[in-house]
Amino acid sequence: MAKNKATGNRPKKTNGDGPSPEPPIAAPDAAAGAKAATQPQLTVLAQYIKDLSFESPTAPQSLQGPGQNPQLKVGVNVNAGPRAEDTYEVALQLEVHAKSDQGVIYNVELVYGGLFRLKGVPPNLLQPVLFVDCPTILFPFLRRVLADVIRDGGFPPLMLDPIDFGRLYAQNLTQGQGDPLARAKN
Repeated sequence: MAKNKATGNRPKKTNGDGPSPEPPIAAPDAAAGAKAATQPQLTVLAQYIKDLSFESPTAPQSLQGPGQNPQLKVGVNVNAGPRAEDTYEVALQLEVHAKSDQGVIYNVELVYGGLFRLKGVPPNLLQPVLFVDCPTILFPFLRRVLADVIRDGGFPPLMLDPIDFGRLYAQNLTQGQGDPLARAKN
C-alpha cells in the first residue's frame, strides 16, 4: 500500500477507541527548573503507631455509666529528631485520663509517629516545620486511632478538637523552650 504524501506526519484521527495523541509539551526553561529545585519539599515517608496502651481497670462497672463528677484530662507532647539525611521523625505523644468519683474510667497513652523527608527547607524554618506542619499532618490520624481505641474499649469515642500546633509552638518559644528539636508541651 502506498503512503499518501498529503497526510505527511500529521496525527491520524481516531474513532475514540484508543488513546488520543497528546500535544507536544514544551521543555521547561532553565530558570523554571532551578526554581522548582529550590522549592521546599515535605514528603511523608511513613506513619505509624509507635506505642499504644489502653486501660480500663474498673471494667465492666465503668461501662455501665461514667459515675458522678466525670473528668477528662488530655495532654499532648511533640517530639522531633533527625533519623537520616533530610529525614526526620516526628512523634505526637498523647495521654488521656478519664476518671470519676468512683475511680478511673480509662487511661490511654498513644505515641503516633511519622517519618518525613524535608528538602530545600531553610535552616530557620526547619523547627517550625517539624513542630507545626508535621504534627498538623499527623493529628487527624492520631485522632482517629484514639477514637477507635476508646470505642473498642466499650466507651463512646472521644473526638478531640483540632490542636493549633502553631500557637503551642509560639507559646513554647516565649517560655524559653525554643531550642531546636526540643519537646513542645501543652
